[in-house]
Amino acid sequence: MADLFDKCKSATVSARAREAMEQGWYPYFKAIDSGADTEVMIKGHRLIMIGSNNYLGLTQDPRVKAASMAAIDRFGSGCTGSRFLNGTLALHEELEARLADFMKKEAVLIFSTGFTTNQGTIASLVGRKDLVVGDAENHASIVDGTRLAFGQAYKYRHNDMADLDRVLTNNKKNHGALVVSDGVFSMGGDIVDLPNMVKVAKKHGARIMIDDAHSLGVLGAHGRGTAEHFGLEEEVDLVMGTFSKSFASIGGFIGGPEEVVHYIKHTARALIFQASPPPAAVAAVIAALDILISEPERRERLWKNVHKMKQGYQQLGFNTGVSQTPVIPLLIGDDENTFNFWKALYEAGIFSNPVISPAVPPGHSLIRTSYMATHTDEELDKVLEICGKVGKKLGII
Repeated sequence: MADLFDKCKSATVSARAREAMEQGWYPYFKAIDSGADTEVMIKGHRLIMIGSNNYLGLTQDPRVKAASMAAIDRFGSGCTGSRFLNGTLALHEELEARLADFMKKEAVLIFSTGFTTNQGTIASLVGRKDLVVGDAENHASIVDGTRLAFGQAYKYRHNDMADLDRVLTNNKKNHGALVVSDGVFSMGGDIVDLPNMVKVAKKHGARIMIDDAHSLGVLGAHGRGTAEHFGLEEEVDLVMGTFSKSFASIGGFIGGPEEVVHYIKHTARALIFQASPPPAAVAAVIAALDILISEPERRERLWKNVHKMKQGYQQLGFNTGVSQTPVIPLLIGDDENTFNFWKALYEAGIFSNPVISPAVPPGHSLIRTSYMATHTDEELDKVLEICGKVGKKLGII
């Protein structure tokens, strides 16, 4: 029998990572010495952060930090068990009630991470004779949720609702169908074609679940996400959200009809067998939700910054793809140019994210940038200046 660990020595991805480390251009797992903000410190160097999902800039808000500290004083540092047994606090139920009211859903259930929210929800709902269909560019947590489900799983071409219609038409023998998609796609920054998805789903009697990880606090008149953005809140059956972006914490939730949430609550292994979200994290979300509701000007500042950066990049000659949101990719193409561009930006004081296959299709490597409500004009002007200089030097623009 072969040694299970042999693959760890010879795997291409592992070898490429070691090569990058040895040559000094490894871009991942950079340890940050400061808090998540518009600027960060790494090994004594200050960098402007354009690589986070801190859309509303709340991770350093004094009210959010104070709420976390107060929760530790009252409840301690952790729950020592799952929600199902000894790990449900009054704080968890308060957040669920607050989110249900905010999202205009009958019920909400919170999980310890956004990743396991998708895993637990999809795997518990999609049974052996059911069908789950997802966008080809869905987040990995949705993909893993479909793999764990006992039903049949299919993909449709990215944001192509005619192809979704084809998949559902060809699989009518299944009992029930769930269509799952990101609301905002995390690499391209584009928005799901929800109006046409609703039409196709209704035609086939399928249910819709939208992952609003990158949409909450960003899209919609009140920041409720994709469905509010399109005026289709009553047409989306399940909304999933995370707390690690606009809510400045960690965790996730699923919102929908009470009987469906009740079913997930008693069948989702990712909830029943996972330790509860710690008190500090939950209290931070409640405080962030209060700020999101009471300070709509934050979203206005966010969108002002987004428009400034997208226009600035396009004027410089960068290809920003189909982005419609605070996620603005700079499309480079091949891996080598992408890593060279990232390294030059990093050395010039800009923290960004190089993205290569399999996170994007081969030949479509990019620099993922994203923006916060709290970025200053001075910071953003500096980013544009540096990106312009580096892009010209490397022949990207």
